[in-house]
Amino acid sequence: MHIQASGIRQLRQLNMKIKLFATLKDRAGTSEIVVDTGRPGQPLTVADLRRYVCETCPGLAALVASSIVSVNREFAFNHDTVSATDEVALFPPVSGG
Repeated sequence: MHIQASGIRQLRQLNMKIKLFATLKDRAGTSEIVVDTGRPGQPLTVADLRRYVCETCPGLAALVASSIVSVNREFAFNHDTVSATDEVALFPPVSGG
């Protein structure tokens, strides 16, 4: 079976690895999840990414809305865009005194 290079690129764009920390990691039972965005070649926002994480791992939904998102080791906000090659991480909300 022959796969064209463009087909491989599209597959990579569909899947995005997301690193999980603390409570998110504990609830998911893993330190990393792969989210299928189903949107090759289209811009993806942090808000879209949050939705895909909730669909992929419903047990994380309660924490995802208030989690901190990091893209390439910088804080990211819902309107920011992400790509499959970005390093994405989710940190649960924290509190302190």
